[in-house]
Amino acid sequence: MKAASATQEAARHGAAHALQALAAIVRRELFKFSQQTGRLISALVRPLLWLAVFAAGFRNVFGIAIVEPYDTYISYDVYIAPGLIGMVLLFNGMQSSLAMVYDREMGLMRLLLTAPLPRPWLLFSKLCATALLSMLQALAFVIVAALIGTTLPVLSLAGLHALFALACAALMLGAFGLLLSVHIRQLENFAGTMNFVIFPMYFISTALYPLWKLQESGAEWVYWLARVNPFTHAIEWIRFALYGKDPGVAPWVVLGCLIVCFTLSCWGYDPQRGFGGLTKKGPPG
Repeated sequence: MKAASATQEAARHGAAHALQALAAIVRRELFKFSQQTGRLISALVRPLLWLAVFAAGFRNVFGIAIVEPYDTYISYDVYIAPGLIGMVLLFNGMQSSLAMVYDREMGLMRLLLTAPLPRPWLLFSKLCATALLSMLQALAFVIVAALIGTTLPVLSLAGLHALFALACAALMLGAFGLLLSVHIRQLENFAGTMNFVIFPMYFISTALYPLWKLQESGAEWVYWLARVNPFTHAIEWIRFALYGKDPGVAPWVVLGCLIVCFTLSCWGYDPQRGFGGLTKKGPPG
């Protein structure tokens, strides 16, 4: 009995310690974000410029057809709004990966990974903090977009489906950024990541135009790349959830990519591989 009681007590203590670490990492990221006012402004300015300037010239581009999940004709700014929400999530996830590279070079990440907790749990805590910041920025964008006249079902974000879709998309993109941080050894390489990963992922998706437009224009290879792009499914899940429609296979693709990216990230940050292997050879470079 004493042995069983001691085991239960140790399990409770371990769980409490793990939750305390999760809360501490999330608080640290929130506090750091609160000190970076320019980060929030830049996160909002980028999609708002697309919404207010780029969409102005294409406001009635969808007047010729009704696109799912919409039940009537829509203006272009309404269509691209979910894609711009995805832009906020994508860029914050990538910015988080940049922060991971910086922490790794400055030694803060190595210090964190030496804590007496499972490495996957520490990475999961970091991922949760990233996803929470992404969601807060996305919700801020939705509010501002509604204020400047974009017709969005803002109240649907109070529903569990829309919030769950937003959270899973944020987690998936955060996990993707975490995976990138395994392979980016220097901050200077982040510009290449922007050009060869982030921009193709965003532009070859349904963020700016529906898939049928790609087929109609004869861009078959772009159409098929967009179909297999996980970012496309993240946007479609958010878009359909906002209007209470069935997103099809999008949730399964997003959740599957989340699991794969996070698993590979944990493998990459293992002391015997990836980041851990680099520490044996010397500092990144």
